[in-house]
Amino acid sequence: MRKKANRSGKESQHEQPSDSSSRFERLVDRTSSIGHYSLRLYITGTSVRSNRAVAAIRGLCEELLPGKYDLEVVDIYQQPAQAMSAQIIAAPTLVKTLPKPLKRFIGDLSNRKKVASGLDLKDKRPAKDVGGAPV
Repeated sequence: MRKKANRSGKESQHEQPSDSSSRFERLVDRTSSIGHYSLRLYITGTSVRSNRAVAAIRGLCEELLPGKYDLEVVDIYQQPAQAMSAQIIAAPTLVKTLPKPLKRFIGDLSNRKKVASGLDLKDKRPAKDVGGAPV
């Protein structure tokens, strides 16, 4: 970095062009992730309830967040340590880590309106079934 005296006579540091470019790239990366959702769905094996939860969340995300989400499905029978570290006590449980704040949805996730509302998304389709209340 180069140092240059400012009007008050104190030295200030100026970044080299390559430093400015890398800083700009980091800023672009950070701002492009705004609006990106990071979701983790905890399920119990391949039960009907688990399959229904996976289908409901994938459908909702594909429709309302196309290309703007990451969904990790965690089978708590296969990865009990991950469920324990996340303090999962019931399944299915959907955990939204990004954007902040963290939110959890426990139980029946088939009510699109409630899940979409809890994720701060607008769903124009009519609501089905009851359940999936945010915790």
